[in-house]
Amino acid sequence: MKIRALLLAAYVVLSGCSETEQQQQAAGITKAPDITSGSAITNVDVSAQDLELASAPNLELGREVYNFRCYYCHGYSGNARTLAASFVTPKPRDFTNTPLAELSRDKMIHAVQFGRPGTTMMSFSSVIKPHEIEAVVDFIRQEFMVDKAENTRYHIEANGWFDHERYAIAFPFALGEIPLDTPWEELSLEQANGKRLFMSSCVTCHDRARVLDEGPHWESRPVSYPRNRFTPGDDVKNKAPTVDAMASASPYLIHERAPVFTDLTESERRGEDLFQNNCAFCHAADGTARNWIGSFMQPHPRNLTSSEAMSGMTRARLRNVIRNGLKGTSMPAWKSVLSAQQIEDVMSYVNRAFHPLSPEEK
Repeated sequence: MKIRALLLAAYVVLSGCSETEQQQQAAGITKAPDITSGSAITNVDVSAQDLELASAPNLELGREVYNFRCYYCHGYSGNARTLAASFVTPKPRDFTNTPLAELSRDKMIHAVQFGRPGTTMMSFSSVIKPHEIEAVVDFIRQEFMVDKAENTRYHIEANGWFDHERYAIAFPFALGEIPLDTPWEELSLEQANGKRLFMSSCVTCHDRARVLDEGPHWESRPVSYPRNRFTPGDDVKNKAPTVDAMASASPYLIHERAPVFTDLTESERRGEDLFQNNCAFCHAADGTARNWIGSFMQPHPRNLTSSEAMSGMTRARLRNVIRNGLKGTSMPAWKSVLSAQQIEDVMSYVNRAFHPLSPEEK
C-alpha cells in the first residue's frame, strides 16, 4: 500500500504536456496555451480588488491553464475530490471551502510560483509564464472561491467521451449517491449492473467514490486509462445487456501489455511484479512510457526500451535514480519504500525486459 501511495504522490505532480499536438488531440486533452511572453508577477496583495480587475479573457486563460495543469490534484471543480488527492498527505487544497479572506491572491501566486514545501504542490515557475500564473490564480478565486461553480466537466466529447449518458447506470456510484459497498442483495438489477460498470471502468479514476466502511485502500494493478470494454452481458443469470465503455483510450491499450517471459530468474520475476504493479503507471507496462499518463507527464518518463534514452545507463546510475529520484521530474525517491534487494530486482527486470544495462562502473 505504501508503494501505491508513493506512486500516486508522483502522479499528482504531473504538469501535462505531450511531445506533439497530434498526441494531445488523440488523447482528447486540451492543448496547453501557447505562451510566448508575460509580464512580471507583481506579488501585491489586492484581495479586495483582484476579482474586479480580472478580465474575462484573463479568466478564460486561467481556465485553460487550470484544466490542463491543476485538475489532477484539485479536481475540475476545485474541490480536490480526485483519486490522486486521496493518496497524498497533506491533502490538496479544497478551494470551494476556502474563504477569500483566508487565502490572499498574493499567497496563491507565491504558492504556484514556488510550490509549497512539505506538500505535493510543485513549483510552476519553470513550466508556465508569470501572467499565466496570475491568470490561473484569478480563475480559481473567481470560479471556485466566489462562484462555487462546476467549471468544466471532464466527460465531454473534447476529452474523448462520446454520449456519456449511456453510462448513466453507473452515475449513482460515481457521484456517491449509492455506497459502493452496498450489499448486492440490496441493489436493484439496474443498480447491480451500474455497480459492475463502475467497477470495470469508472473506478480507474473515481476510485472508491463513497463507501460505508472505509477499510483499506483498493489494491489493484495500475492502469492509466479507463478499461476499454465492459460486458455485463457475461452475467448470464441477469441477462444484462452489453455496455460499451470508453473506446477512445484504445491508442494506449498496446502499451498496457507487458512482455511475456517463461524463463525469468527469481530476481527478474520479483522485479516484474514490482515494476508492473508500480512503475508501469508512468513507464507503461511495455516500458515505453507511451501509455495515457506517461504521454502527458512533463518531462516524460524515460522510455526504457529506447537505445537513445538508455545510452550510458549503468546499473549504478539506475540504482541511484530509483533510490533518490530524479530532480526536476516526477520520478520520486524509492529508498524509503523499496529494500535494497527490491531495487536490484527491478533493475534485473528492466535489464531483461526492456534494455540491457551497462556493467557496473569501475
